[in-house]
Amino acid sequence: QVQLVESGGGLVQAGGSLRLSCTISGSSNSNKFMAWYRQAPGKERELVASIRSDGSTNYADSVKGRFTISRDNAKNTVYLQMNSLKPEDTAVYYCNRDLRYYSTYLNWGQGTQVTVSS
Repeated sequence: QVQLVESGGGLVQAGGSLRLSCTISGSSNSNKFMAWYRQAPGKERELVASIRSDGSTNYADSVKGRFTISRDNAKNTVYLQMNSLKPEDTAVYYCNRDLRYYSTYLNWGQGTQVTVSS
């Protein structure tokens, strides 16, 4: 069974940076198209950034130019480098499949909390 484990979150001041990691255990065929999502209190989960197996990427308009998604296929790990953080980036961040390419999500991990203070 594929397992997702997110890490790297924390408390940071506005303008700061964090690097999130998502380690994927299990079948490599399940993770060719991956994405980072976030969910703020009282809001729906939203897609933040996605990456295909060929390394091509897409970003939500709200994070373009500030966030960078990358992957290390040898380590089965997906990263999210977050720079110039804003208070509105505060949320729990999760990784999972990019559902544009799959019919179902993998089981969600516990996520990692990112809190940006003003």
